[in-house]
Amino acid sequence: MKLTRRLAILLALAVPSLAMAATDIVVHRDPGCGCCEQWAAQVHRQFGRRVTMIDDQRRAAFQRAQGVPARLASCHTAVIDGMVFEGHVPIDDMKRLLAQRPRGVKGLAVADMPIGSPGMEVPGQRAQAFDVVAFGPAGQRVFAHHGG
Repeated sequence: MKLTRRLAILLALAVPSLAMAATDIVVHRDPGCGCCEQWAAQVHRQFGRRVTMIDDQRRAAFQRAQGVPARLASCHTAVIDGMVFEGHVPIDDMKRLLAQRPRGVKGLAVADMPIGSPGMEVPGQRAQAFDVVAFGPAGQRVFAHHGG
C-alpha cells in the first residue's frame, strides 16, 4: 500500500503527539530560579503533561552530560522524550523539533535569559531578539530566530 505524501505528514505529526502525552517532563534548574517556574507552566499548558522541577546544585554537570554546549547555557535544562531543551526555548520550536527529530540534533537552546522569551515576559519592556540554536553531534546551527 502506497502512502500519500499528505498521509505520511499527518502520521509524522500524530505519532510524536501521542508519545508526548505518555511521559512526564523533567526540568533541572538553578535552585530557586523563579523564571523557570513561569516557563514550566507554559510547557505544562502546551504539552498537557506533568512537569517536575528539580533544584539541581550540580546542574552544570547535568548540562555537560546532556551535551549542552557551555556557550548556550541558561538557567534550566529540560528533557522531553529524549530531546534536551536548554533555557527559555519557545514551545512551538520545541514541538517542531520533537516532530521532525532532525538527524544529528540532540536539542535546542536559548542562551542566557532574553527578555520576552517564554517565561521572561516583562510587562512594559520590549522583547529582545534571540536565536534558538540546535545542537548535537552535527554541530550547532540557528533553528529559529525570534524578534527584531
